[in-house]
Amino acid sequence: MFFRQIQVQGLGCLSYVLGCPQAGTMIVVDPKRDIQDYLDISRDEGMRITHIVDTHVHADHVSGAHELASRTGAEICMHPDSPVDFTFTPLPEGHVLQAGNARLRVLHTPGHTPHSISLVVSDLARSEEPWMVLTGDLLFVGDIGRPDLAGSEILDAQVKNLYNSLFEKVGGLPEFLEVYPAHGAGSLCGKGMSPKNSSTLGYEMRHNPRLQYGSFEEFAGEMGGEFPLRPKSFTHIISTNMNGAPLLDRCPLERALTVSDFEKLMAEGAVVIDTRDGPAFGGSHIPGSLNIGFEKSMANWVGMVVDPKADILLVVQDRPAYDAMRTELHRIGYDNILGYLSGGIQAWIFAGKPVDKLEQVSGAELAERLQNGDRPALLDVRTDAEWDGGFIHGAQHMSFNEILDACCSLPTDEEVVVYCGSGYRSNMAGSYMQAHGYANVKSLAGGVMAWSRAGRQLSADL
Repeated sequence: MFFRQIQVQGLGCLSYVLGCPQAGTMIVVDPKRDIQDYLDISRDEGMRITHIVDTHVHADHVSGAHELASRTGAEICMHPDSPVDFTFTPLPEGHVLQAGNARLRVLHTPGHTPHSISLVVSDLARSEEPWMVLTGDLLFVGDIGRPDLAGSEILDAQVKNLYNSLFEKVGGLPEFLEVYPAHGAGSLCGKGMSPKNSSTLGYEMRHNPRLQYGSFEEFAGEMGGEFPLRPKSFTHIISTNMNGAPLLDRCPLERALTVSDFEKLMAEGAVVIDTRDGPAFGGSHIPGSLNIGFEKSMANWVGMVVDPKADILLVVQDRPAYDAMRTELHRIGYDNILGYLSGGIQAWIFAGKPVDKLEQVSGAELAERLQNGDRPALLDVRTDAEWDGGFIHGAQHMSFNEILDACCSLPTDEEVVVYCGSGYRSNMAGSYMQAHGYANVKSLAGGVMAWSRAGRQLSADL
């Protein structure tokens, strides 16, 4: 049996290829939207893609099922009751898919969504006994799927389904089975996933903190707590996956925009995302642009800050950076990408256009100012848990998510130094505040990490 796990960094998405080179057939499970990896495996290993399985309607990334089916003619397969508006092959409980020596048996495992499935996999070249289970978003390494995404009105039923799927359906399988989930670290579909991308069922049943409850009542009590923030992008992604994702342009046109074209589209309401790092953005940037630096978790942050239906313009270093950014945006359903500024920020500057700065304040400078009584307003935009672990004395706490909702409740005329863990979120928050009228906002370079590594103390109480 051929088996390969494919990881998308940042989003934490994991997809799978299972097949048999001898039989020349393969199955793809939970594909990402950019499908070249699957086509390359199909070509290199001499296997034709016959089936594409989505274990559920995904909320955090756009499925590549339609893109892949359009290129291969393979069947799209889902649970029979999946709430989608396209034709698919139903996979009821007990149904078997086979690609040569790879056999996949369907388990209906609701809880993350009402129509989730897991796949129990056997390698018939070795034994009919199962070897692994693809758990979708039911069971992760060190965590379980969140039950709240299907809506608060069915949350109680989802919690009960989740419990039954974990402890009765999957929990009744042999402990030696290897566990391969649809997500790893970085995903917002759980709270505390391990960076390891596979495990065994026995290890998870013994050591996964979400599986250590003595009763359903204890489990339900925990599931009634807070869940990770639901980004703006999730509703749009769910809708896109229910309707069937539009096919990507096979031969993308060059979308290098002149300064005048870029400026015209800005005037028409397009959102400008500057993907450069904090110091580069801080030195000079287009007024009103948002700094969301290109790094592994970038897509999750875009999903929090930018409306999924917005027209988007990009400031990038070069064409390859634009192509990489476009791929990341397509993965979360942000398809209205109008182009990038040809020549980058330098072209904008040489055209004599106005620029803003987001001053980067060093820890040494801030410490000296605080010691001398020259105190700016300090705004800590980290999470509650990070704040509880220590903060710069005298800071006000407003998490990044709260900034997005209520930054305009702060005075706009005073000097504000924003800080986070490393400087990434503070630059995002600072750029967002600048776009909302804060003329004297600055960012602490290196954040709490740089502050602490220089031996400076954090306060533990107000």
